[in-house]
Amino acid sequence: MALPAAAFDVQIRGELDEALRVQLEGGSLLVEQAASEEAVSPQEIVSTAQADYQRLLAVLYDAGYFGAVIEIKLDGREATSIPPVNPPSSVRQAVVTIRPGRVFRFGRASIAPLAPGTDLPEGFATGQTAGLGLLKNTASAGIDGWRDAGHARAELASQSLTARHAQQEINADLVLAPGPRFRFGPLSVEGESTVRTKRILEIAGLPEGEVFSPDELRASGDRLRRTGAFSSVAMVEADGPVVGDALPVTVKVADAKPRRFGFGAELATLEGLTLSAFWMHRNLLGGAERLRFEGEIKGIGGETGGTDYRLETRFDRPATFNEDTGFYALTEIEQLDQVSFFSRQVTVEAGIERIASDQRSYRLGLGLRRAQTRDDFGEADYTLLLVPAGATFDYRDRPLDARRGYYADVEVSPFVALSGADNGVLTTADLRGYRTFGETNPTTLALRLQFGSVAGPALNVAPADFLFYSGGGGTVRGHDFQSLGVDLGGGREVGGRSFLGLSAEMRFRTSGSLGYVGFIDAGYIGEESFPDGSGEWQSGAGVGLRYDTGIGPIRVDLATATSGNDDASSFQIYIGIGQSF
Repeated sequence: MALPAAAFDVQIRGELDEALRVQLEGGSLLVEQAASEEAVSPQEIVSTAQADYQRLLAVLYDAGYFGAVIEIKLDGREATSIPPVNPPSSVRQAVVTIRPGRVFRFGRASIAPLAPGTDLPEGFATGQTAGLGLLKNTASAGIDGWRDAGHARAELASQSLTARHAQQEINADLVLAPGPRFRFGPLSVEGESTVRTKRILEIAGLPEGEVFSPDELRASGDRLRRTGAFSSVAMVEADGPVVGDALPVTVKVADAKPRRFGFGAELATLEGLTLSAFWMHRNLLGGAERLRFEGEIKGIGGETGGTDYRLETRFDRPATFNEDTGFYALTEIEQLDQVSFFSRQVTVEAGIERIASDQRSYRLGLGLRRAQTRDDFGEADYTLLLVPAGATFDYRDRPLDARRGYYADVEVSPFVALSGADNGVLTTADLRGYRTFGETNPTTLALRLQFGSVAGPALNVAPADFLFYSGGGGTVRGHDFQSLGVDLGGGREVGGRSFLGLSAEMRFRTSGSLGYVGFIDAGYIGEESFPDGSGEWQSGAGVGLRYDTGIGPIRVDLATATSGNDDASSFQIYIGIGQSF
């Protein structure tokens, strides 16, 4: 009776360079099976070994080895000679011996016909390594070139691959069939959905009548996915006979659950506990409209003034003005009880948002803000008409734990004082960049620049909740929250009209879930509307731990002040989810 094997050893032998050995180990099911902690039976090992011949041969073909010899022996017996229905009672060792031979190179490498502007892989040329994967990529590139030119049904008509073993050469001749040039035909909807069919077509925005384009097809699917109303979206080209040159397209959709909620928490030594939660409906009126309620309580148990509250209601309607431009409306009620000022405000705003791509968006709004504030200049009661305009560029690979790319969010908000203040412009910017070095234990350099400016009103009449402070988890760690402002003398302090924030982190990752961070932050506050160096700086530095949860790291940072007015002998702790920026 064959019993499950507790463990068995796998060895790959042969004169193999390190890169090829790694590829073979990665492609071997036996190696994967031996590394598993689950017990496997001898019958499973025999079946896996027999399947490994083809898998290893595919790896060798992909690397350009077309004359290889592979032997797989289980406890000394060739795996192909063992009947799967009568396996041995146990297997202790698998030895894979590979004689790869010499690398084959292209003698002749041709593909035709090609659409103008087709970009072929550089390696598809006489004298280059003749990898099977390269051949597949070349054929795909040729087909994509024709599809980009409107030939939706382009395909590989034939291929001739001749191996000349004496010369270690492969002659490759690929022939493409472009097929007819198509225009986009009508878009139809398939699948049960509570989103109205008319709205699905409006959101998709497939340009019926225009020349077929894979990019336009992908963009239509992305617009539908971006609404969040669907759990799956598939754009399917008709594969049957077509009358004329209009190619019908079907979008297959499945609805996501209409309601969603979430919550979060963050803890800092002096700033206290922050709690947040949201509730959202993804298809409020049957047109993929989104209604979101979001609330936040900050400063619970903190030493940075009182407790802050914020409640926001936001409505979004995609594809309102065209397929990429939607409408939004929001109402926000907020109370800020800070050490240096107190404010209560209500903001009502409506506007448009244009989604240029998954990485770029632009917005323009019109809002009304009513607020009551109190700071060391006294009490103020103002009403502003706001015209916020902004842009967001998000080219990060992972928003909660970015390793490569950059992020930029810039907003310029001219405001007209209807009462209680002067006219002006509020400008904010948040710029971040990421670069990672190494593969086994990668190290990421993360940089951040923050900028703020209030131009127009003098400091004593500027809206107090528009002014800037530095210090705390969002600006300079190690310093008290909003500890740096403009000193008026006599113990009085207000926010500044200009702000600069600089942060740098080195993020070190281990082979497991733990990571380590070293960071330094600096912040500048000035009385002037644009930083000119006449203001004050503060800085802080520290170290941190990260524990990767798969969706984002749990963050613990320990920081101390390195310059400024705060006590450099004290430390502050910051705990949250996701990287600090």
